[in-house]
Amino acid sequence: MARAILYFDCFSGASGDMVLGALLDAGLPIDELRRALGSLPLAGVDIDAERVSRGGVAATKFRVLDGSAHGADHDRGDRHPDHQQQHDQHHAHHTGHQPQRQLREILELVDRSALSLRAKDRAGRLFRRLAEVEAAIHQMPVEQVHLHEVGALDSIVDIVGAVHGLEWFGVDRMLASPLNVGGGTVKTAHGVLPVPAPATLRLLEGMPIYSTGVSAELVTPTGALLIGEYAQSFGPIPPMRVRAIGYGAGDRDLGDRPNLLRVLVGEETADQAVQRAVVIEFEVDDMNPQIFGPLMEQLYAAGAFEVLYAPVQMKKNRPGTLVTVVAAPSTRDALNTVIFRETTTIGVRFHEVDRECLDRVLVPVQTPLGEIRFKLARRAGVLVNAAPEFDDCARIAREAGLSLKEVQAAALKAYLDQRNDLI
Repeated sequence: MARAILYFDCFSGASGDMVLGALLDAGLPIDELRRALGSLPLAGVDIDAERVSRGGVAATKFRVLDGSAHGADHDRGDRHPDHQQQHDQHHAHHTGHQPQRQLREILELVDRSALSLRAKDRAGRLFRRLAEVEAAIHQMPVEQVHLHEVGALDSIVDIVGAVHGLEWFGVDRMLASPLNVGGGTVKTAHGVLPVPAPATLRLLEGMPIYSTGVSAELVTPTGALLIGEYAQSFGPIPPMRVRAIGYGAGDRDLGDRPNLLRVLVGEETADQAVQRAVVIEFEVDDMNPQIFGPLMEQLYAAGAFEVLYAPVQMKKNRPGTLVTVVAAPSTRDALNTVIFRETTTIGVRFHEVDRECLDRVLVPVQTPLGEIRFKLARRAGVLVNAAPEFDDCARIAREAGLSLKEVQAAALKAYLDQRNDLI
């Protein structure tokens, strides 16, 4: 079955409201989004979406309506060339009506919502990430950061709404283009700063970015946060069958391009031999070596494709072991549970990769020593490999009192004699 995928096309950058606008445009019902956001204990808040045109392209503009301001929708940061309040309040002009919430308060709001457990966990991780970035920039503990950026009303709605909306689509994989960050400078409370501003740039670490030279900040902190969290890889549009298209609009006219974020939803059409896998790695230098045997068995039982051990030299010149686990992405949590329960490591690294596997089938081959199964491997229907099953050869070697290499040689000769009938 083809996997469902979602692709963020960030040719004009990304912001939180553009993400939500694109998801609504691609089919997310606004009543569904309103229901999810209504579970947040935020009084007097509503949302709105309207059809607009940007550069001649029809799109959806998402807005947060703050009832405390008598139903007026407050200006969002991507609407302003002046970045003073965008930098200090994360493009939210609610400080006169909304409290400057701390991380703890926001996590409590999310925890009391009706979001799924998975969505709550993801939203909490996103807010923590924003808090850590602000704390690093301002050189203070996370607990002491007054989150103007995170605590602003529209920022909370953008993040929680995007988490729920992306979960609603139920895709297996999300990808993104490199992000157009814009250029020029912005005015902030700390003076004139280059684009991207410090918080945004920190959130963009590890992601491919570029600038077309337009003098504007095209990626906001929330946009960088969401794309960085969800995009599993970056590049051109992947081979796919498009089922839905969504355009999320920003407010500002950019002149040379429509101010839009495009989302494509569909199914993969690439060769089914190419599969997505997760690689989990960690090192240990203080574990009883007797544990490695049972550990491998439990990792395979939890769904690992491969478990590899390699000697490494670690800190303080200690010899250690590098453990590498290859598995389906859906099994990562189960494998991490085994790793943390059964080993002495306190952390793991993981990343997703593509892998190509040959089509394989087991066929019985009659030999003078008995039946031995052969594994035949094909690529695009062409046979490229054939090998006798080791366990069958080992069993017959024990029973016949022969060496393993003698049995393997006899099996190979029998296979070659019968090859035309087998393939």
